[in-house]
Amino acid sequence: MLRRRAAEVTEVTPELRRMIADMIETMYDEVGIGLAAPQVGISLRLLVVGHEEGREPRALINPVIVARGGEVTAEEGCLSIPGIFAHVTRSEWVDVEATDADGHAVKMRGHGLLARVFQHEIDHLDGVLFIDRLDPVTRDRIKRRIKKEGFPEDAHRAFAL
Repeated sequence: MLRRRAAEVTEVTPELRRMIADMIETMYDEVGIGLAAPQVGISLRLLVVGHEEGREPRALINPVIVARGGEVTAEEGCLSIPGIFAHVTRSEWVDVEATDADGHAVKMRGHGLLARVFQHEIDHLDGVLFIDRLDPVTRDRIKRRIKKEGFPEDAHRAFAL
């Protein structure tokens, strides 16, 4: 499921709102700051992001990056690849359009970490993992390490997207 493009959400239903609440709980239980529906076995274009600047966690339905700028390289990890971290180059800021959990259109600009979270989670909706953004040598080294050593036992307690 992590390698497939997720399906568009066609309507906001009580069931979808329950999924959102469950995803937010899972994200915080796993010490994450973002979570895409495919990461929990739901093939829908839905993601949740942790609170920033004192705001409550938010759900973004059918999110699309409509503008981006700058470039920054920083370390990323992923709840779907526990214990693995690597430097990934992404846009410094992004503008995202989506629908919120109440069915309203929203526009958000993310800078810094929030921009990174948006890009990382939207990648999941397109079947892309952060290791796909690495140079081939680094990606192959990580894959060999996982194959040889598996994932660390305490991996889910690490800060990841």
